[in-house]
Amino acid sequence: MEFILEPWPWYVAGPLIALVMFLLIFMGKKFGMSSNLETMCSMCGAGKQSDYFNIDWRSSSWNLVVVIGAAIGGFVAAHLLSNDTAVAIATETVAELENLGFKSAGNAYLPEQLFGFEALNNFKSLSILIIGGLLIGFGARYAAGCTSGHAISGLSNLQLPSLIAVIGFFIGGLVMVHLLFPIIF
Repeated sequence: MEFILEPWPWYVAGPLIALVMFLLIFMGKKFGMSSNLETMCSMCGAGKQSDYFNIDWRSSSWNLVVVIGAAIGGFVAAHLLSNDTAVAIATETVAELENLGFKSAGNAYLPEQLFGFEALNNFKSLSILIIGGLLIGFGARYAAGCTSGHAISGLSNLQLPSLIAVIGFFIGGLVMVHLLFPIIF
């Protein structure tokens, strides 16, 4: 039982992801979370308003099960299969985050100041969440896929656009953490 309660090492999780990707490629399917928004919009009739959503959503409905499974699996893992919610990060990083106002650094996966219910009462936190959500949505659409779609599925299929997108994700993440994050907070 201890094996299930601890984070799985890369040599277990990596091959499992590779196995899933092999099965998806074998069945001719593509994996990605952002494509589910397109499927849900098509299911709800958005094709009547925009030709972009005028697609056969039934052919992609299998991927909605992945979203439901990810949500349920994440909940079960976080609330039933976790010994400790503390995150193993360097003490220097914890000190820097605490200086920026994140009191839960190193103690929780998500900073309470941004993702707790009290963030909804703080204009700055709410603005960051809304603007970040819009940018992520726009970026996923503009890049023709999200990080999971490009980094897992696209790279598994050896697609050059996915490699370029993943390099862009890493560059964007580095710019955000090292340049923009200190300015915002």
